[in-house]
Amino acid sequence: MILKNGQVFTEDGVFVAADVQIAEGEIVRVAPAETLTGDETLDCTGKYVTPGFVDIHIHGSKGSDFCDNGAEHIETMSAYLGSEGVTSFLGTTMAFDEPILTGIFETARPYIGKETGGAVLRGINMEGPFFNKAKKGAQAEKYIVEPDAGMFDRLFEASGRAVKLVDVAPELPGCCEFIRHASGKCVVSIAHTCANFDEAKAGFAAGASHVTHLFNAMPPFAHRDPGVVGAAFDDAAHVEMISDGIHLHPAVVRSVFQWFGADRVCLISDSMRAAGMPNGVYSLGGQTVYMTDGKATLEDGTIAGSATCLAECFRRAVRFGVPLETALKAATINPAKAVGLFETLGSVTEGKRADVLVLDETLHPEHIFIGGVKTK
Repeated sequence: MILKNGQVFTEDGVFVAADVQIAEGEIVRVAPAETLTGDETLDCTGKYVTPGFVDIHIHGSKGSDFCDNGAEHIETMSAYLGSEGVTSFLGTTMAFDEPILTGIFETARPYIGKETGGAVLRGINMEGPFFNKAKKGAQAEKYIVEPDAGMFDRLFEASGRAVKLVDVAPELPGCCEFIRHASGKCVVSIAHTCANFDEAKAGFAAGASHVTHLFNAMPPFAHRDPGVVGAAFDDAAHVEMISDGIHLHPAVVRSVFQWFGADRVCLISDSMRAAGMPNGVYSLGGQTVYMTDGKATLEDGTIAGSATCLAECFRRAVRFGVPLETALKAATINPAKAVGLFETLGSVTEGKRADVLVLDETLHPEHIFIGGVKTK
């Protein structure tokens, strides 16, 4: 298959007129427009040819949750995400005890890297249970514990060493020792925390390199107390942002890109099972969630994840004034780099996996290729 004369998004974060040849699941050639020929072609004139979206923080969608008991829920998420243009994702947990998390990881393990026809599960984002209870958000307090390297190691092995991210609050007792240990196995992210600037800096110095849903579940940025946000500006390799327009004001979405630059921001969905579903009553981490017009909350009004797919978060970021190239990089290249997947996916590059989208002028996927297979 040759995608002809599209505006191809490159690893350099710019669009160029080019042809893209896909064969045997890979991108085999990227050449100047109108130079490649073959029996099977797709005219992409006036369209954007981009990498598939990479969601490194997603709990659920289409009525299913990664933590549900049963592999069919992973398949449901995979199918829905794939239909929206998300081609790779990290199944994200909530705060649970070790036996529950062990069961979740063992269920997911055979699906990591498995081709299901939809988005491919690439690993696990272990969000919890090593949090500050004062910033638990929608996490269940009864499961929140202090950092435990032994517990992490056992879960890491249960996953088949597929934990790509683990979240911690750096101000907790023993957390810097935990970070030094865990950062040798996966990316460590600061999250659900009351840390001040110095405590966050200590976490980064110990080996943390990532921040989970910047601004949410952490102290606000203040001019004499910059907190986690200020420390992240100094030290974080990447920060996550939920650009659904509910978790952050559009002006903040624009500002984060100005502060951190185009290379350090990862757009995420943080979506729960209500994504892709009608208004109603759902659950997250064992707690009841009410979803009304795209906003998911606990009974007390606490925001409980999002109900917005990453593809739509990307479109909203553009609508909020983020340059198209910048938003696209934050939904593809940056998250793939953040969790060590960029060697094989995340860009339209010769030799990489053929996870490719053809977006129309509204930035919706007109055609979707997952592992070289045309699914739309």
